[in-house]
Amino acid sequence: MGGSDAGPGWPEILTLGEPLIEFNQTDPARPQYLQGFGGDTSNAAIAAARQGASVGYLTRLGTDAFGDLFADLWAGEHVDIRGVIRDPGAHTGVYFVSHGPQGHVFSYLRAGSAASRMTPQELPREMLANCRWLHVSGISQAISANACDTVFTAIDTVHGFGGKVSFDSNLRLKLWPLDRARAVILATIPLADIFLPSIEDLQQLSGLADADEILDWCFAAGARIVVLKLGKDGALYGTATERHRLAGHQVKAVDATGAGDCFGGALLARLVAGDTMARAVDYANAAAALTTLDFGAVAPIPRAAEVMAFLQSTADACRT
Repeated sequence: MGGSDAGPGWPEILTLGEPLIEFNQTDPARPQYLQGFGGDTSNAAIAAARQGASVGYLTRLGTDAFGDLFADLWAGEHVDIRGVIRDPGAHTGVYFVSHGPQGHVFSYLRAGSAASRMTPQELPREMLANCRWLHVSGISQAISANACDTVFTAIDTVHGFGGKVSFDSNLRLKLWPLDRARAVILATIPLADIFLPSIEDLQQLSGLADADEILDWCFAAGARIVVLKLGKDGALYGTATERHRLAGHQVKAVDATGAGDCFGGALLARLVAGDTMARAVDYANAAAALTTLDFGAVAPIPRAAEVMAFLQSTADACRT
């Protein structure tokens, strides 16, 4: 059912996790914040949808005004929300982004959020049975013990129907201690068809600094395919028997919030469209660079035409 032939009307890509209303500081010298949207797996869903993929989201939202904003956002982005539950007993999460010499800093108001109350029993089995890819993250697992159980159940369900799983470690030590994060992430890596960590995450998890050594650590942990996101330096990806390095794009970045999420969503969209891994990583690398050109996790996510034009311009520049 899943895997190669998603059922009619069901999304080919599902993401699962916590959406968060975003307040992003636009001037480091002044306490002014731009309201936007965030939450890593929601960002990835929107990124995939903007590349033309059929996408659905699985989560809980509060029945508050912020939850309404998300419902409207996803409707406008053509993200299927049949797997979204509205919870009158909990709030929709919020976070703030400030900017300084060391980059962006996150502050969260998410304890007890609606998404943290997800349970395995309420997962939409038919949606999971009919998707080709499920995308989850360490944040999806870190927000609560029952949300972590929900992630593992969703992975098992998708694999049981022939679908595939991508996993972004997205380490947030404000959510859980390093030892627990490492244990859960190490338990998830062998279950993922694609592991999509950032180098910063794995430097903390592995204690290593070198990208190639980190890739070795991933494969020793049971990874099948790894795409290690190197930020402005591009990506290192491959399997236990081969690997490839892709240079980053030189752009005038102003805000890297959500760039890794955009990378993941764009990658899955291109794999569903039939690209090879090499072409999908190249495309995702370009999409992630473009999303750093303005503030916010969602507003700057490019659409397919923008990414194609950017790739064409860089190709033309290399030929001249």
